[in-house]
Amino acid sequence: MAVGGTQKILAVVGDLFFTVKIHEAAKRAGLAVEFVKSEVDALQKAAEERPVLIIFDLNFGGVDSLKLIREIKEKPETKGISMLGYLSHIQGELKQEAQRAGCDVVLAKSAFSQSLGQILTRHAAVR
Repeated sequence: MAVGGTQKILAVVGDLFFTVKIHEAAKRAGLAVEFVKSEVDALQKAAEERPVLIIFDLNFGGVDSLKLIREIKEKPETKGISMLGYLSHIQGELKQEAQRAGCDVVLAKSAFSQSLGQILTRHAAVR
């Protein structure tokens, strides 16, 4: 959890459009958000800060999202963190792989965009 009691989300996202969208929705929900662009940073921040949610752009080439999801779910200190991934609606196989890896929710980009505010508001009420 972030300093000062503000709940935090972590976002493993490289796309500027979604970075802005997530930042604004988090702000409205009263959540702090931190963006990371490497597996090392994501693992470290997940373990140290215990965010209420980690968002993955499953198409972000800067990290191996599936490997990262598995690693987070395998560690006792981070396995309880909720994870949400988004991807192109035509990537059914990647969606299944992400779910098998441990991603709790996987949405098409359009559904993610439409429901982001509700998702973050729901996570802000957790804990």
